[in-house]
Amino acid sequence: MKVLDLRCAQGHRFEGWFASNDDLATQRERGLLACPMCGDADVQRLPSAPRLSRSSSSKPIETTLALPAPDDPQAKWLRAVRKVMANTEDVGERFPEEARRIHYGEVPARGIRGQASPSEAQAMAEEGIEVMALPTPPALKGTLQ
Repeated sequence: MKVLDLRCAQGHRFEGWFASNDDLATQRERGLLACPMCGDADVQRLPSAPRLSRSSSSKPIETTLALPAPDDPQAKWLRAVRKVMANTEDVGERFPEEARRIHYGEVPARGIRGQASPSEAQAMAEEGIEVMALPTPPALKGTLQ
């Protein structure tokens, strides 16, 4: 398995795990490769140098690549979105209806997520139902691997 450093056209850096360089090329050609932050399919492999040699007689210099720090704002945001998605039920376009049913005690309380128009969100807020918009990266809307 090869771990490759990748970057989308928007400048987001991330890792991808591939069986081979051919696997990377095949996935790119089939449109299976996308940035986990923005869903951009224009993904390029970044150069990596796991070993650099100064000369044939000298000892190789081990190098490590700098990965985004765990406290990077984008990494924190992505972890938070993934946590919300893992701990809530997607009710889709039924969100306003289901949020009201929970608010008025018609169904047991639980974490939900879905879609609501700005006017629907405002109406729910006026009823005392707390809602929050959460932009979701396109890559997280489908099946995660």
